[in-house]
Amino acid sequence: MSRIGKKPIPLASGVEATISERVATIKGPKGTLIVPLHPHVIVTMQDEPKSLNVTVKDTKVVKQRALWGLTRQLLANAVSGVQKPYEKSLEFVGVGFKVALVDSNKLNIEVGFSHPVVFELPQGIEAKVEKQIVALSGIDKQLVGETAARIRRIRPPEPYKGKGIKYTTEVVRRKAGKAATK
Repeated sequence: MSRIGKKPIPLASGVEATISERVATIKGPKGTLIVPLHPHVIVTMQDEPKSLNVTVKDTKVVKQRALWGLTRQLLANAVSGVQKPYEKSLEFVGVGFKVALVDSNKLNIEVGFSHPVVFELPQGIEAKVEKQIVALSGIDKQLVGETAARIRRIRPPEPYKGKGIKYTTEVVRRKAGKAATK
C-alpha cells in the first residue's frame, strides 16, 4: 500500500476536475492544468466530500506502486496550484549585480559578465522585481521550480564571497580563503 497514494485529494469549491482515459484536467480560479495519467493508474471522482481517489491496477507490482504515490502528488499539486499560485524567490548577491523586468516576460540580468543576459520567462510564469530580489509565481509547481533553477544556473553562488544568484531561503556555506604563509 502506498501511504501517500491512498489519501484522497479534496477539491475545494471553485475547483473542478475532469478525468478522461489518459488525462486529468483541473480547472480553478487561477487557471487550468492538464496532468497526464499512466495507463496503470486509475483516478476516480467521489461526490459526497468532493475529492479524487487514485489507485493502480495491481498493487503487488513495484513499478505500479511507485506510480501510485507520484500520480496522487502530481494531482494534488495541480489542485492546490489552481487555487493559490506557487512562488519562488531568488536573490542577486554581489556588487553591481542587477536584474530588471523588460516587457513583462523578459528579465535583463547583469551578474558580472561582459554583457547582460536576457532571460525569457516561459508562458504561465509571472515575475516581480524588487531591488535585487525576483519573485516568480505560477500555477504549475514544476514549471516554477524549473524556471527558478534555470535562472540560478546563470550564476550560482560561489562559496568564498557568496556572490551569485541564490534562493532567498538558501544558506550558502562559506569557505575560508587561502591562509597566508610566512
